[in-house]
Amino acid sequence: MTTRWRSAAVGAAAVALVVGPVGAGAGAVYAWDAAAHTRTATATAPAAAQTPTPTPTPKTTPTPTPTSASDEFARLTPAVARQLDDAIRKVLAEAKIPGVIVAVSAPGKGEYVRSFGIADKGTGAPMTPNLNMRIGSVTKTFTVTALLELVDDGKVGLDDPIGKYVDGVPNGDRITLRELAGMRSGLFNYSADEGFYKALTSNPERPFTPQELLDYSFKHPVLFEPNAKFYYCNTNLILLGLVVEKVSGIPLDRFIDREVVEPAGLKHTLFPTGAEFPRPHAQGYTNQTASGKVENSTDWNPSWGWAAGAMISDLSDLRSWAKTLATGTLLTPATQAQRLDVVDAIPGAGYGLGIFNVQGWIGHNGSLPGYGSLVLYLPEAEATLVVLLNTDISYENQEPSTLFGEAITKIVTPDRVYSLPAQPPS
Repeated sequence: MTTRWRSAAVGAAAVALVVGPVGAGAGAVYAWDAAAHTRTATATAPAAAQTPTPTPTPKTTPTPTPTSASDEFARLTPAVARQLDDAIRKVLAEAKIPGVIVAVSAPGKGEYVRSFGIADKGTGAPMTPNLNMRIGSVTKTFTVTALLELVDDGKVGLDDPIGKYVDGVPNGDRITLRELAGMRSGLFNYSADEGFYKALTSNPERPFTPQELLDYSFKHPVLFEPNAKFYYCNTNLILLGLVVEKVSGIPLDRFIDREVVEPAGLKHTLFPTGAEFPRPHAQGYTNQTASGKVENSTDWNPSWGWAAGAMISDLSDLRSWAKTLATGTLLTPATQAQRLDVVDAIPGAGYGLGIFNVQGWIGHNGSLPGYGSLVLYLPEAEATLVVLLNTDISYENQEPSTLFGEAITKIVTPDRVYSLPAQPPS
């Protein structure tokens, strides 16, 4: 999903969320108890080029139920690698994308790790697989994992009303945490508010508080009754982040670092509290600007995305996280099953609790000004696909990460093509 703010780019069902998308055209900014509490995980993933992949140790390893019996995955031979090279270069050129990093792998099939294009238009520095990147709405997978850990600990219930934890939410006595995580609350997406868009584009380095973001949403009437339909909305995740903070007693960034990132064995994944961006990182380019012209958004403050889209990671960590997320290593099997219980979102895609299933590929996409991401896992083949790029500028109304995901899966899993239909702008 994507975390876009421009209302013209915010569709009700985008799968590349700005902070957000599920389906292009959708937009959402889109991403404790201090008592002793440790979690371990088993999340092995093939290492990216010259970058070791973390190997956590397990608490539980539930296996998602496949959506079909097919488990075909192409052997990543030199010939297939050349096909992938050609397909990726074609997307890069047609969509005028500065640079992209790609990793595809499956046990017994080999691995493909490549970077294409440039990381910095000013210097011409090339993209490399070790760069840190802003991951947009993939942040949602971390926030919802944090919430589900609290569910497993008996500290919150998925069917608790949000009004139990946060005051002033429209329909707060009837919207549940489950409906927030599943994008079925009916709340207005704050990143679609024109006032928010003007405030952000006029000063993209400014910080936003969670309450300021909610205020942009709550001045609008609710769009529909709780659970009536799917609507990708960053407001939902801001509320869930506040629940995690209230119940845990510590800031969301610290909780996610301690209870999600560290147990998952991730070494280069960060929930920033400001505009910090560890080096080395790619420069990001966006046209979500006050002038509409393409600008460098690398140092924009991602606080406007917070629990819906602010996080930073790299290829190695996300290859590992793809499996941890899809197999539920950090959760009990029962809770992971609820997470993966998807409902129809857009054609060919179902959305669960902060996670989607597109033709059997489980994971999430992300987009925020200057960056795009795609983190997927195919259970039958134990296959992982990660795409990271340094622009969010759409091409023919498609999120650029979707273009790469479709081109790659047409080659490696032709019976399981990752495809999100373009959504008309709202």
